[in-house]
Amino acid sequence: MKRRRLLIPVIFVAILSGGYAAYQYFVAPDSSPAYKFAAVERGPITASVSATGTLSPVVAVQVSSQISGQIREILVDFNSPVKAGQLLAQLAPETYEHRLHQAEADLEAARATVAVQQAELYRARVNLTEAERDHARKKTLVDRNFISPAELDKAQTVLEVARATVRVVEAQAQNSAALVKQRQAQLGQARVDLGRTEIRAPADGIVIKRSIEPGQTVAASLQAPEMFVIARNLADLRVETAIDEADVGRLKVGQEATFTVDAFPGKRFKGAVTQVRKSAQVVSNVVSYTVIIDAANPELILLPGMTANVRITTAQKDSVLKIANAALRFRPPSDEKSAPAARQPGSGGGMGKGGGRPGGGTGKLWTVGADGKPTAIEVKTGINDGKDTELLDSDLAEGREIIVGTTAAEKPKLAAPRLF
Repeated sequence: MKRRRLLIPVIFVAILSGGYAAYQYFVAPDSSPAYKFAAVERGPITASVSATGTLSPVVAVQVSSQISGQIREILVDFNSPVKAGQLLAQLAPETYEHRLHQAEADLEAARATVAVQQAELYRARVNLTEAERDHARKKTLVDRNFISPAELDKAQTVLEVARATVRVVEAQAQNSAALVKQRQAQLGQARVDLGRTEIRAPADGIVIKRSIEPGQTVAASLQAPEMFVIARNLADLRVETAIDEADVGRLKVGQEATFTVDAFPGKRFKGAVTQVRKSAQVVSNVVSYTVIIDAANPELILLPGMTANVRITTAQKDSVLKIANAALRFRPPSDEKSAPAARQPGSGGGMGKGGGRPGGGTGKLWTVGADGKPTAIEVKTGINDGKDTELLDSDLAEGREIIVGTTAAEKPKLAAPRLF
């Protein structure tokens, strides 16, 4: 009985000790955090800017009508190849034909008026010659006292009238000649308007848009109506993309670009930046700039209007030390409490869609020290590609393990006792 009484406390203490040990092993949290690591690597890195844009022809000519009228006939359709001067459509010409005939008749009437004025001028000059001879003859007779001076005065008056008549007829003849030129100009305008009833292609290309139908009436008033759009060469296309103001400073003419389209998801197309337009566009207080990328389309599989997912290479290095961006973002719990992490260039903070902001910043990396606690290492950062960041002037060796995060130690789960 005494032994049993002594064993009961011992068994009770053993059960408590076992339970506490099981709690510490299976349930209690582990006070020492487990870290995730990434190694410093050496390899290529490419900084880029990503955006979306729209494919469009390099040169697209809008064909319009300079006159009003009804569409009589359309000779081309969508995707029709055309040559410069080729007839595309025909407007009803009757109105302009009648205007041409009226202009021709007006010109003939003006020319007849000129002929009449020329005859009048000839008669006025003949009368002037006769008045001059009569005046000279009467002057001689007055000098010899054969006639009175009054006769000479009458002859002088007739001479002056004849001279004035010649000047009047000459002015009328000049006016008639000017009227002929005016009628000729009107005739030329009528012929031009008649010729404009034929809508012709201004350049070689392919019709990518047709906005009219036969029987439709076009009205050319303050703005010329659009009838066709002709793309000169679909073998060369351009991408117009909007780049955020934070990234446009890294773009330069000549930089390489690649893009994809939804129609061919597995195919990547190449191009080059040809223009960075200085005119800003503001949409919802967001400032962007239009960047033009020219690309070849020899297979003619790209079509105007497609949405292009563009990636422009702004910097590229072949062999550099680099570390994952997560390592630059990592902060131990003690460091986060004492001083919140500042965004460092190249650390992923504030990156645009394409990442890869310019280098030249600083950052802080963390390794496990001899005491098992995180130790900070100050580094200079270069370019990044949205995943990795270049390390500049760093003493870190390739393969060095850097902390990128923490992970909780897994606890084995206790199985629930089966009741049956």
